[in-house]
Amino acid sequence: MNGGKTYNLYCDESSHLENDGKDFMLIAYISVAYPLVRLYTEQIKQLKQRHNFYGEIKWSKVSRSKYSFYADLVELFFGTELLFRALVVPKARIRNASFGQDHDTFYYKMYYQLLHHKIDMLNTYNIYLDVKDTLSARKVKTLKDILNVRYNSIRNLQNIRSSESVFLQLTDFIMGALAYNLNEPEKKMIAKTRLIERIQTHAGTSLVHSTPKDKDKFNIFIIDLK
Repeated sequence: MNGGKTYNLYCDESSHLENDGKDFMLIAYISVAYPLVRLYTEQIKQLKQRHNFYGEIKWSKVSRSKYSFYADLVELFFGTELLFRALVVPKARIRNASFGQDHDTFYYKMYYQLLHHKIDMLNTYNIYLDVKDTLSARKVKTLKDILNVRYNSIRNLQNIRSSESVFLQLTDFIMGALAYNLNEPEKKMIAKTRLIERIQTHAGTSLVHSTPKDKDKFNIFIIDLK
């Protein structure tokens, strides 16, 4: 053993398809120190019970009637040692043809950018990706091959379904707030707008700019594609 810590990273993506009409592609993760997984899982479970909240946590399911639960979820996130990082890609600047690559190759490059800036070689990582489609298994294998070329600190990288992890659901929720703020500027549902404002207040950022690289709790990286 190297004496470092073990972290679980729960990754999700939004507007990642090449021609979906969205201005920004997002890839994000929630990071959880392995010894705290059970504690935070229980805390989220208790929060759901207090609010009589059933089903999965999802940004797309935010509504006025569920606002109090999601507001308390924001408070829970910022009151714990959970970390969030998002990579934001302005899709108008993607130039795959100029680099002789397809969109899949670009996708893997962006995942690499999301992960490699924050990987500490002294630690070990379990990385979980949300199952999106029938290509998910191939995506995991390719990403594992790419990352393992450089890092031997990644112990496990696999697909899981969002129903299997509240942390994957939490990634969907927070990333969804960023994506909504960026991609749906004209659609300002009151409950969602208030949650975005609450996240902005805690994070100390407008959610449309990159945060400093060393900001760990809530990190946004809007990549400047050359």
